[in-house]
Amino acid sequence: MSTYTATLGGRSHQFGDLPRLLAAASPERSGDRLAGLAAESAQARVAARWALAEVPLARFLAEPVIPYESDDVTRLIVDTHDAAAFAPVSSLTVGEFREWLLSEAADAAALTALAPGLTPEMVAAVSKLMGNADLVAVARKAHVVTAFRSTIGLPGRLATRLQPNHPTDDPAGVAAALLDGLLLGSGDAVIGINPATDSPKAVRDLLELLDGVIQRYAIPTQSCVLSHVTTSIDLMSRGAPVDLVFQSIAGTQAANASFGVTLSLLDEAHEAAASLGRGTVGSNALYFETGQGSALSADAHHGVDQQTVEARAYAVARRYDPLLVNTVVGFIGPEYLYDGRQILRAALEDHFCGKLLGLPMGLDICYTNHADADDDDIATMLTMLGVAGASFVICTPGGDDIMLNYQSASYHDALYLRQVLGLRPAPEFEAWLDRIGLLDERGGIRDVTGTGHPLTAIGRELAA
Repeated sequence: MSTYTATLGGRSHQFGDLPRLLAAASPERSGDRLAGLAAESAQARVAARWALAEVPLARFLAEPVIPYESDDVTRLIVDTHDAAAFAPVSSLTVGEFREWLLSEAADAAALTALAPGLTPEMVAAVSKLMGNADLVAVARKAHVVTAFRSTIGLPGRLATRLQPNHPTDDPAGVAAALLDGLLLGSGDAVIGINPATDSPKAVRDLLELLDGVIQRYAIPTQSCVLSHVTTSIDLMSRGAPVDLVFQSIAGTQAANASFGVTLSLLDEAHEAAASLGRGTVGSNALYFETGQGSALSADAHHGVDQQTVEARAYAVARRYDPLLVNTVVGFIGPEYLYDGRQILRAALEDHFCGKLLGLPMGLDICYTNHADADDDDIATMLTMLGVAGASFVICTPGGDDIMLNYQSASYHDALYLRQVLGLRPAPEFEAWLDRIGLLDERGGIRDVTGTGHPLTAIGRELAA
């Protein structure tokens, strides 16, 4: 293993190995500080970035941050690396890679071709040398398109996950939130419910509820009940109407084990979902969520900073060609991302890293009530991620999830973002909105009052 050194202001700073260098170069965040991984001072952080800029990209292939022998995510990263795709940048250092990414040579086609040749550690490293505007500028150039019943990630489009959670999975409560979201043009990425219980019966009831609405109103979208992958596999074998298979994932074998997940289990789920053939315009059938700090909270980070471990989770996701991947960026709490500034930085990093690795990245732009953040932070993050070309965002009624007890973007926030940035829903969903009379002449959403619109029957039907 190499030792990394940089001299700044006459003082020499040494970093014992690549994980220590990456951690010291990371922007300040509470999780790395509590784990004893953060730079000891602002000067040390600058020195680490100076040293990191000189590291060849190829070094990350020769020196895995977590040993190959002890971690299946490392083995996945190394064994699936595409040397031919990597060749155009293989001679660059991290600093030179940053300059190339910001150049006109790094256009959408070049980034798409390069993605299989990049490792999570490479993209995490270069992100640490970038300002927020750099992360936006590069991510905006990367286009990742996926499809199931709607097409996600096309330029000029912003999809949304409609999240009608309810503390007791009450059909009437779910119906109210679902109706609210549909009438406000939300739900083209997925209608996704976090169930209050993971019991197969409760999950199946929710799946059948959502499938009934989608089929009756011919909505070109997909449903997902965010149960554990083993529950989804069981329900698929019993004929339940499973569209997308969901699972939370992380960037180390040990962290995934804490979720009750292995790569072989995800392989099984992927094969089962593909065999159903429920997509109409595409076959991407998996949905993954990640979040900085998950490996650290499970004491499964192996001394690697939380942002680099987060990027490694994207290697797991990439294996399965998912329809959707999102980071629940502020959900894990201030122990890992202390305030709005740290949450914003993490959101931009996660989106940038995921897009460079070829993933359809979205975000749950959110915070918990004990974090030093507020709704203005959500508005700032939402706007910057919209400019950066996020594939989708998660939306909740009024921006308040009453089941998970955290604050997120609202259905109205998505309308704001589409309006100010000239973005549109997924094309199939946009056509559906037009057919049912919700699209106005400017491409916005019409106001609906009373019970005159056919969709308003959803609430009455499900309540009954």
